[in-house]
Amino acid sequence: MTTLDAGTNTLRKSLRSAVNRVALAWDRLGRVGKRIMPTGLYARALLIIIAPMVILQSVVAFVFMERHWNLVTQKLSAGVVSDIAALIEVYRGYPQDADQQRIRQIAQEKLGLVLDFLPASDMPPPGPKPFFSLLDQALSVELRKQIRRPFWIDTVGKSALVEIRIQLDRNVMRIFAPRSAAYASNSEIFLLWMVGTSLVLLTVAILFLRNQIRPILRLADAAEAFGKGRDLPNYRPRGAREVRRAALAFIEMKTRIERAIEQRTAMLAGVSHDLRTILTRFKLELALLGDGPEIEAMRKDVDEMGRMLEAYLAFARGDMGEQSAPTDMADFLQELKSDAERTGHKAKAEFHGHPIVTVKSAAFKRCLTNLVNNAARHAPSIAISGQRDHRWLTVTVDDDGPGIPVNMREEVFKPFLRLDNARNQNEGGTGLGLAIARDIARSHGGDIMLGESPMGGLRATVRVPV
Repeated sequence: MTTLDAGTNTLRKSLRSAVNRVALAWDRLGRVGKRIMPTGLYARALLIIIAPMVILQSVVAFVFMERHWNLVTQKLSAGVVSDIAALIEVYRGYPQDADQQRIRQIAQEKLGLVLDFLPASDMPPPGPKPFFSLLDQALSVELRKQIRRPFWIDTVGKSALVEIRIQLDRNVMRIFAPRSAAYASNSEIFLLWMVGTSLVLLTVAILFLRNQIRPILRLADAAEAFGKGRDLPNYRPRGAREVRRAALAFIEMKTRIERAIEQRTAMLAGVSHDLRTILTRFKLELALLGDGPEIEAMRKDVDEMGRMLEAYLAFARGDMGEQSAPTDMADFLQELKSDAERTGHKAKAEFHGHPIVTVKSAAFKRCLTNLVNNAARHAPSIAISGQRDHRWLTVTVDDDGPGIPVNMREEVFKPFLRLDNARNQNEGGTGLGLAIARDIARSHGGDIMLGESPMGGLRATVRVPV
């Protein structure tokens, strides 16, 4: 019983190991297939059309070659061999024709064969076999079946002729037969038709698919433009029913998002009007009270409330209503550098690449200004650099301040959050500077990341698509 259990366990382990090997091989094959397969919908759709067409053409070619050409070639070869067998019988029945002139004439005029007699000798060594040896096989089979004498054939040496030698009693009969008489040589026409029809079908498929893919690409461009905060001029749903449905859903989603933003902006505008009215009354009442230490402190509180209100509204309003326009980022960075220098900071700015970038200039300036102000509040030196390639605009703001701990670098982007030891803790601050900057960057389809600066402080990196 113990031996049986051990054998069963061994068998199970072997089966499990085999299954694991098969699964591993299948996984590896799947990864290779994913690397080989095209990633674009256009290429995949073409592959879906081309692959069945190629398989169908291959099957048709195979069936045609195997059935039609085999049968036709066998019949033609059998006919040529029958003619040769008849000539051999005539030769054996009329030995008085010593020079074989009459039999040569019959073969030439009646059968289309060139006949000759060679002195008795051994057959030549077998010649090279053709890659496609259908004719060679058919002739060999028929010669063995009908004539039953030693023979030698050459279907390669002369392109238009087939040479056949047959060992007779006193000599060797040599026959030259036209290749077309023994072989159905219409492969060129068949291949021409197959390739021609395939090219026509492929051209139709490419044109049709391009028209079907174009609405999908337009929808992707529209979604990408909306994600970058740009307008969508003259976009209308086109294409197949499913593509139109997706486009209509996108337009409806865009409309709902814009309506929600407009409602939020309108509500905040109303709140802003009411609060500003109250603040104006406060300022008027304080002005009527005269001067004094308590009055001055109250004025500062009212001014701070005004600044906080403007910051809240700026965060809630975002960049709503502003249109994207080409902006010179090199001049942009120089303005930021000049502003930082006017506040007594040491600053430098540089830009690499083509400087003209399409952004919402006022909003993007607010984004970068918030980052520069955040650096200026905690560091004496600031370095601003920009780079533009074919896909991205990247702007970095470096400083030599104390930096922000790694575990707090995402926390500081939360609205109204003021960390006790973080860099955005400042007197009179609202905790919205970095939140507004990231909100603007994301409205352009990008983001802001914080990291270590080569200057020893914090590096803020803005990256938006161009």
